[in-house]
Amino acid sequence: MNNAESVADVVFRLGPLAISNTVLTTWGVMAGFGLLAILLRLPINGQPSRWQNAIEAIVVAIEGAIGEVLPPASVRRVLPFVATLWLFVLVANLVGLIPRLHAPTRDLSATAALAVLVFGSTHWFGIRDHGLRNHLRHYVEPSVILLPFHIISELTRTLALAIRLFGNIMSLEMAALLVLLIAGFLVPVPLLMLHVVEAVVQAYIFGMLALIYIAGALESTESESSSSVENKP
Repeated sequence: MNNAESVADVVFRLGPLAISNTVLTTWGVMAGFGLLAILLRLPINGQPSRWQNAIEAIVVAIEGAIGEVLPPASVRRVLPFVATLWLFVLVANLVGLIPRLHAPTRDLSATAALAVLVFGSTHWFGIRDHGLRNHLRHYVEPSVILLPFHIISELTRTLALAIRLFGNIMSLEMAALLVLLIAGFLVPVPLLMLHVVEAVVQAYIFGMLALIYIAGALESTESESSSSVENKP
């Protein structure tokens, strides 16, 4: 929660590329996930460790949440993306609790990149399951007049996804900084608890919205395919 007055500071440069603290923190979170995945795959005396059991329980819980939104046949295909997105956003939100670090998700460039990733994955899963033609068909049905409205809807919801996460995490860190400046360290525990709860809630909302968008793409193509089959003589 330091340096809240500056969203992203340039740490060093690689030629024309400016590497900010947001990028470094994001790379650190990704490296941490990669290292954790490698360690969890190591066999320990032929028996799974408590950490492996805990991670398995988390994955099963996420799989159950996805299964409540998507049809069973699509759960395993979507699980790696949605689970990674959920866990990454959660850890990225919580990084702000570490002294001298800030949450990457309080930087609009980071949340915009996540939103673009959700936008691309939504169409990827739709095209992968039903083909490009069937996926794009719902943009011009029941009338081609609706095409601009569908496009505007896609763009605005992606923009809202990025701004919602950025605004909530940014305001949370700014509020925490103001409270610390006014009250000093007399109220650190409630403040930390508020940060943890808000980080979990925002990660859940972001992942759930991504899941709903993907489900919408799959359902729209499925409904279009069903209606086209029913209309055949």
